[in-house]
Parts: sequence; C-alpha cells; structure tokens
Amino acid sequence: MQQSLFNITQGINLLPYDGEALFYPGFLTEAESAVFMKKLLQEYQFKQLLIHIYDKDVLQPRLTAFCGDPGEGLEYSEETLNVQPWSPNLQTLRERVEGVAGVKFTHALLNLYRDGKDSVSWHRDKERNWGAEPVIASLSMGAARTFQFRNYEEKSVTRSVELTPGSLLIMKGASQRCWEHQIAKTNKRIGPRLNITFRVLKQD
Repeated sequence: MQQSLFNITQGINLLPYDGEALFYPGFLTEAESAVFMKKLLQEYQFKQLLIHIYDKDVLQPRLTAFCGDPGEGLEYSEETLNVQPWSPNLQTLRERVEGVAGVKFTHALLNLYRDGKDSVSWHRDKERNWGAEPVIASLSMGAARTFQFRNYEEKSVTRSVELTPGSLLIMKGASQRCWEHQIAKTNKRIGPRLNITFRVLKQD
C-alpha cells in the first residue's frame, strides 16, 4: 500500500493545556483504512469483556482483542486478555504509527464498535500497566465517531473531534492524568468502527 499523501509531520493539538492530543486526520486514506480493517477483523479473535459498574458486572458495549510482543496477558477490566501475535498487517501499521509518534510500541488493543449502540464511557487510561504519562496512539477505521474530552477537575472544559476513517490521535504527556475521554452512544444508523490503540506495556 502507498503511504497517504497527507503531511503527517505535525498534528493538531486538541487540548488547551495539561497534555497533548495530536490529531492527524489523514494518516491513512479512506481506501487504505477499509482494506486494513477487513483484514484485521479476519486475523484477530474479539471478545466482549466484563466491566464492574455500581457493584455489578456488566458486558462492555464493544468487542476487544489484545495483541503484542510475547509475554504475559493483560489484566484489563475484570478479565485477563490473552496476547495474540502481531499479524503482518498490524505490524505494518505499528511501524507507520511509530514513525509519527517517535515511540516503540509493545502492544495494541483492538476495539470493535459494532454500531452506534456500542460505546465507551468517560475514563482515563491511567492503569499502572501503561505508566504515569503514557503515549497512546489511537488509529480509527470504519464509521466515523465523535471522540470527546473533558477536563478531570473542571468538567465544563470540553473538546471533541470526529474520528474519521484513517485518522490518528496521539495522546501523551499529562493527557491521561488531567483529561477524561469517551465515545458516546448514538442513535444514528452507522456501520462498524475498528479502533487500534498502540501502547507501551510496563512490566513489573
């Protein structure tokens, strides 16, 4: 595949302060995005995870797969995810994302939003597995979804962006400590979306 012609040397910072969320709207072309998504959905096994909310275990409204370098599984939500190996397609994407992020990623979470009813609520990726100020590169494919930020202390301070197919969002610095993010449910009739978050897993 040909590298997108979009100039990816400098992203757009979506956050006004306390961390960075660099947005690259044309990291992949829409055609590239569609091809990679089709292949990755065939190559990886996805499962619906349990999450603990208000003293109850409920199924997370999306499907997830965990990929990475050989090693132990990841304690995520209420379950342990087994590590699936890098496929050639995902390895290609990892290398391209690393070229922009300037980070060597060890793992990736693949999240499949099947339709507008699938979502992820307000949260911060601040688990000890990712370190104090992680660099997380989020690559979107498929249907566009609205990604929202709000300041953890001042809830009225918000930002949002439409994650179009082929777009890349790199969050770093204090972004996970100072900002929450979510993808809310929508009543719009939309197709599936695949999101890949490349990460560095910190070993104890």
